[in-house]
Amino acid sequence: MRAAPSSDTLSVFPSLKNRPVFVTGGGSGIGAAIVAAFAEQGARVAFIDVAKQASEALAQQLADAGHARPWWRVCDVRDVAALQAAIAEAAQALGDFSVLVNNVASDDRHSLESVTPAYYDERIAINERPAFFAIQSVVPGMQRLGAGSIINLGSTGWQGKGSAYPCYAVAKSSVNGLTRGLAKTLGRDRIRINTVSPGWVMTERQIKLWLDAEGEKELERNQCLPDKLLPHDIARMVLFLASDDAAMCTAQEFKVDAGWV
Repeated sequence: MRAAPSSDTLSVFPSLKNRPVFVTGGGSGIGAAIVAAFAEQGARVAFIDVAKQASEALAQQLADAGHARPWWRVCDVRDVAALQAAIAEAAQALGDFSVLVNNVASDDRHSLESVTPAYYDERIAINERPAFFAIQSVVPGMQRLGAGSIINLGSTGWQGKGSAYPCYAVAKSSVNGLTRGLAKTLGRDRIRINTVSPGWVMTERQIKLWLDAEGEKELERNQCLPDKLLPHDIARMVLFLASDDAAMCTAQEFKVDAGWV
């Protein structure tokens, strides 16, 4: 598999240095790559996740590499009160957040026939609702700062008519609506909001659960580029949108999918 490029060859965004950043679902996978990328830029990073061991390992790894140790807490985003309390606690420690990355998600497979109202609500409670209430929590601080950047993680899975996760497709298709529906209101305070939609990213979980021989053929059929997407590839787009380089980018969807959709 293609290795992530050396940091020596990649862009540095001076505007991100010391900038307070909050990431949901930052302990593993794409979220961990986003947390690490911001830390490497010198940002002050906070994140939440349900995975205690992975989160602590990530924080220690970054500290050992000479970066500021991220603030983090165990938090189940299905509990909106706990989510908003964690954001408030992190803001007390790091200051008002200039950047919010709504990354948390779970693409567990399920069939149309198997979905109950309780399961549907639980999928929405993970994949849709937290983004709205995280935005609600950080906006007052961004208003005090006079600007901000919100990045919502979408998906190209539903756009490519991916099957086996209809509830996930419903939730992720709503991300573009959330982004565009808030862009005008937030824009008055120079708060930008955009969607980053990954393709099939080769996280440890994806490789373990779903990358089989048929999956390899699907990648070959659908991607324009031959290399597999890595979490690092998504993080680089997020960095750009968080930075002052993207000062006039808002209400947009940016796909990072090797040309699948």
